[in-house]
Amino acid sequence: MTEPSPVVRLEIGEDAPDFTLTDQNGNSITLSDLHGKPVVVYFYPRNFTPGCTREAQSFADLYSEFNKIGAEVIGISPDNQPSHLKFTAKYELPFLLGADEERTALISYGAWGIKKRFGKESVGVIRSTFIVDSAGKIYKLWRSVKVDGHVERVLAQVTKLVEAQ
Repeated sequence: MTEPSPVVRLEIGEDAPDFTLTDQNGNSITLSDLHGKPVVVYFYPRNFTPGCTREAQSFADLYSEFNKIGAEVIGISPDNQPSHLKFTAKYELPFLLGADEERTALISYGAWGIKKRFGKESVGVIRSTFIVDSAGKIYKLWRSVKVDGHVERVLAQVTKLVEAQ
């Protein structure tokens, strides 16, 4: 087992760590460039795996609802840009995917570390979702996400955030 990085435990109300990553099209995505609107940042282990595909498809299915209320969605994994491009094309994903091969965003959000599955420990991506408000603060977060029903809960919270502004 590879030694994990120190665990970061971000909390609601804290500044969301900024990042700049390459998206599926080879363009830069910088979180702070999106200040002024809510952003859903979700971390997932790997393109084309069953759970990650279901999660991405759920975000794609509800993307127009996020878009309607002015929110952006960014999925981040350690996969590279060409893999993201293939994943986006195959599943017609309308949102940005960030390639975090160096795991800098994953580590700064506490989404990289020791995880348990079926009683075994391993080091890897901890499926996590963060809602970042228009000022760049963490509004809501989920760690060790279970995919089923998750995106609907995220949309409900983003809607609540937007209505409160």
